[in-house]
Amino acid sequence: MFGRDPWGGPLEISNADSATDDDRSRNLQEYDRAALSRQLDETQQSWLLAAPGDPSGKKKKRYVDLGCVVVSRKLFLWTLGSVLGVGLLIGLIMLIVKTVPHRHRPPPPPDEYTVALHKALMFFNAQRSGPLPKHNNVSWRGNSGLKDGLSDDAVRRSLVGGYYDAGDAIKFNFPMSFAMTMLSWSVIEYSDKYEAAGELDHVKGIIKWGTDYLLKTFNSSADTIDRIVAQIGFGMTSSNSQVGQGDTSKGPNANDHYCWVRPEDIDYPRPVYECHSCSDLAGETAAALAAASIVFKDSKTYSEKLVHGARTLFKYGREQRGRYSPGGSDPSLFYNSTSYWDEFVWGGAWLYFATGNSSYLQLATAPGLAKHAGAFWGGPDYGVFSWDNKLTGAQVLLSRLRLFLSPGYPYEEILRTFHNQTGNIMCSYLPYFTSFNRTKGLIASSTPLIIYSYDSRVRLRSSNTMRTGGLIQLNHGRPQPLQYAVNAAFLSSLFSDYLEAADTPGWYCGPNFYSTDTLRGFAKTQIDYILGNNPRKMSYVVGYGKRYPKHVHHRGASIPKNGVRYGCKGGYQWRDSKRPNPNTIVGAMVAGPDRHDGFRDVRTNYNYTEPTLAGNAGLVAALISLSGVKTGVDKNTIFSAVPPMFPTPPPPPASWKP
Repeated sequence: MFGRDPWGGPLEISNADSATDDDRSRNLQEYDRAALSRQLDETQQSWLLAAPGDPSGKKKKRYVDLGCVVVSRKLFLWTLGSVLGVGLLIGLIMLIVKTVPHRHRPPPPPDEYTVALHKALMFFNAQRSGPLPKHNNVSWRGNSGLKDGLSDDAVRRSLVGGYYDAGDAIKFNFPMSFAMTMLSWSVIEYSDKYEAAGELDHVKGIIKWGTDYLLKTFNSSADTIDRIVAQIGFGMTSSNSQVGQGDTSKGPNANDHYCWVRPEDIDYPRPVYECHSCSDLAGETAAALAAASIVFKDSKTYSEKLVHGARTLFKYGREQRGRYSPGGSDPSLFYNSTSYWDEFVWGGAWLYFATGNSSYLQLATAPGLAKHAGAFWGGPDYGVFSWDNKLTGAQVLLSRLRLFLSPGYPYEEILRTFHNQTGNIMCSYLPYFTSFNRTKGLIASSTPLIIYSYDSRVRLRSSNTMRTGGLIQLNHGRPQPLQYAVNAAFLSSLFSDYLEAADTPGWYCGPNFYSTDTLRGFAKTQIDYILGNNPRKMSYVVGYGKRYPKHVHHRGASIPKNGVRYGCKGGYQWRDSKRPNPNTIVGAMVAGPDRHDGFRDVRTNYNYTEPTLAGNAGLVAALISLSGVKTGVDKNTIFSAVPPMFPTPPPPPASWKP
């Protein structure tokens, strides 16, 4: 048998079974004897002579192919073993740590501002109208106002929900809208603080309860409207609309002010007042919906619904000019609006932030509009931020735009003016100026105040030589001062955070430079006064501290929930009682002391003991700005809808003419 030799030539293949040892020996002798006798070098000899167990022989290294790299088998096994060993050791340590009992350091107690914040938010739960949510947590309240709007033949639509304004059962939509705007503003700026305090969901629920109701007060699905509900309650015949009836000057008809009953027991008519020309109400409600749309921006459908409603209202307010509270109307007796120009600036600013539409910014920064709103003429109430006058709030809000985005031409001139005016207003809040009087307060000692002047001289003014902690009289000694003080405290604390976020250590008041700590210190003195650091050592927030008002002017809080249904006059026995209220309306900030630090805890005197939505909203905003760790504001959320800024270059100068 022959086969092909791979090296060339034929190859005879013999049958292995038939080959003998002799044949193999003869074949071996035929090979080249010279080749067999060739001398081998040492390496070749070691290959042939080294036995498997000979220590002088070198073993061939083994390798492991890991796909991307080839490594020594010995190194691979050593590394794998090391990793497994370390893993087992770490696991054993973790097991020991988890199984061995150890003490956790308790978290630090919340600061006093956070404690007060928890209570202040509860006031809104007590003021809810409509079917109450499951976890309202106010045991003495129940469902009420379930027929609002439906029982009025002229309206015949549901106006259920919202909030009662104060100690009665009237829903004043003008101050209610302002309260929702304030709460939304505080959430936009300090959402991290709310979350750290465990109140973010709570405050957002409060806002949504209000905005859900406000969306019912007009045709929110339409692009054009011709009316808006101004109020529910009261009973005077007027062209304006509100829910509830309050004026008793024309007779003792059953209404929300004449009767003293729990909201749950109301059985008298609650008329709805509609307004056909109310630019101020429309502007404020638009601001509330626009601000809330930023709070709920993660809920796209609801946010867009709020924005659409805000656009519709603002358009209506601009086209149908007029005040919602003309002389002689119910609103003029309780929440009289002096002008609607400030609402145009305020509402336009919020709509710009909510939509990014520059037409709203152009309107809000129009010099003529600012002039009508009183930005240039001052006056005794200049710098007073309230449910009536929003100019100061709008100036602070638009100063924020200049500090963080600096849109440039054509807005820079008026924004710079607003920024400068905001600085002047902050100066007027400080106790070193005489723009507003203060109560005597308490004499407090602290470190001297450092003031820097233009000539680089440092002046020390010792606080031991002056009274501090007095309540600022922004309403010039008139009753119910606390609602104005909390708004000023919020704006001053907020503006100091704006400056710090913009890496600005302070601002000038004339030749003197004041640090942001000075401004924040003013805010603290006002809130501390309200929380008990005052001559009477009384907290004006119900439920906070050891001593607070016990005879709050509030129908629901003063009448026990005992299963007895008291009629219109049946509740007078509780109104006129000298006993403390059977129900504690936790978190309610009362109207406050007089200009001499005096206070009468009398239920029948609402100028001392009645709380309001607008007042508590300002309190909540001020408390969250001062509470917890000094984290500053959220710089970006408010600008989430604002497109990137590409400032338009100013027009070229006119050509030179000889």
